[in-house]
Amino acid sequence: MSEPIRVVLVEDNEVFREALELLLGLRSEMEVVASVPDGGDAAAVAAKLSPDVVLMDYRLPGLDGVQATRAVREACPEAAVVVLTASANLRERDALMEAGAVACLRKDDGLDAIINAIREAARAEAA
Repeated sequence: MSEPIRVVLVEDNEVFREALELLLGLRSEMEVVASVPDGGDAAAVAAKLSPDVVLMDYRLPGLDGVQATRAVREACPEAAVVVLTASANLRERDALMEAGAVACLRKDDGLDAIINAIREAARAEAA
């Protein structure tokens, strides 16, 4: 069996963050190694834990998703960033991709879409 995909969650909504942590933790191919509520903590946690994927909210206290994505990519370039957002317009999505995100999903896309994006991101970063 291959190593699980190591994931850091960055989400300020505590209920959504805990639900994601629980649901991803039920998947044998994934391991949530940290869960933080603030964009300002994302880069330090990623640098310390070297996750495969950082699952990042867009609207965060501290640094927003664009700033936090850029900081994570600088602190831990081997980690792929997948952004989850309740709403982001095209300009915001473009800014996220320019900052280094590999995917940008809506929170209502569903768990299967989120899991597939995490898998694809981890595969792409490993290649």
